[in-house]
Amino acid sequence: MKTFEISGVQETVYERKDIPNFKEILKKETVCVLGYGPQGRGQSLNLRDNGVKVFVCSRKHIDQAKGIKDPGYENAVADGWVPGETLIEDMPTAVRNATVVQFLLSDAGQKACWPIVKDHLREGAALYFSHGFSIVYRDQTGVIPPKHVDVIMVAPKGSGTTLRRLYVAGSGINCSFAVERDHTGRARERCMALGVGIGCGYMFETTFKQEVFSDLTGERGVLMGAIYGLFRAQYELFRRKGHSPAEAFNETVEEATQSLYPLIGENGMDWMYSNCSATAQRGALDWYKKFEDATRPVFEELYAKVASGEETKRVLEVNSKSDYLASLKKELAEIANEEMWRVGKIVRALRPERTGQGVTIKEGPTAGQRAAKTRKAKAAGKKAAKTRKARAAGRKAAATRKARGK
Repeated sequence: MKTFEISGVQETVYERKDIPNFKEILKKETVCVLGYGPQGRGQSLNLRDNGVKVFVCSRKHIDQAKGIKDPGYENAVADGWVPGETLIEDMPTAVRNATVVQFLLSDAGQKACWPIVKDHLREGAALYFSHGFSIVYRDQTGVIPPKHVDVIMVAPKGSGTTLRRLYVAGSGINCSFAVERDHTGRARERCMALGVGIGCGYMFETTFKQEVFSDLTGERGVLMGAIYGLFRAQYELFRRKGHSPAEAFNETVEEATQSLYPLIGENGMDWMYSNCSATAQRGALDWYKKFEDATRPVFEELYAKVASGEETKRVLEVNSKSDYLASLKKELAEIANEEMWRVGKIVRALRPERTGQGVTIKEGPTAGQRAAKTRKAKAAGKKAAKTRKARAAGRKAAATRKARGK
């Protein structure tokens, strides 16, 4: 455990070595992981590798009538979870059999499934979240836990994919944790043990409200939304000014992600500046305040909408639509088909660790081109089938004429 003070704020960080008996604590628990998305997958696999008694609850079909399968279920089977044993489809059964219920469905999914979960939570169970969304915005989600359960949170500060990768590599990710309700008197102990069990390298204490406000703002801001907006603006500027796709991508994305951002991660922004050319340093120091001033009003608006619940309302409305997955697929395909990411796919494939030097790689077909090719193939198939049918009819007619001639 380490304590430090910054600007008059004292904080404590907990490391793995501070909870050496986490396996002993978790030996008493049976963990049910609801949902097998990125977080569900990463957390459940890490718990399983740590010897925790854990099973997954995921449905086989999104829409059984239409035969639409849930990729989460298929991924769980591929990862070794056994249907009917460690992979359960029936949510009421799964919840009743668990002492810890990790509620890792999407936020819209949590709202939809809460009535089922609430009715089957056993006395003294721990209701576990990895995001403060459903609890903080309970007026919109309806998620109000019964009084007979602990309510806790461990929130990895990164994707479940990263959580898993770092755990397998012997490292760990930064996590936040919080206790909303301690019904059993063991909520904090359970929470921190689960944090170590899922692969946290070190943990900071927070509240559900602070976590969700910072998380929703960060995702829409510098972590994902803002960075992509900046990428697009600079890339498109370069292209309008006559730079080639590869040059525009290299100066916008490749150099940032492969060289400069890792340097920030290693030792901070000042260290990254110190390891760049004098010209790059001067330009960055002269221009960063202009970008700060330009974006500050956007961040103020964003935080206000998160705090008011407006962003939550938007998430729940859009993500709850029956055609959301199809709509999401279309939106992501549009991004994948942008020139910046098409050239990015080629540039990434040229990295020495991925392929030999001197290899010529052609851009693959876009989603639109693939769809056109599929339509063309189907049309050709129908034409061929029609031809075969006509030929068969001709042979049959010829045989009939021949029989009559006899």
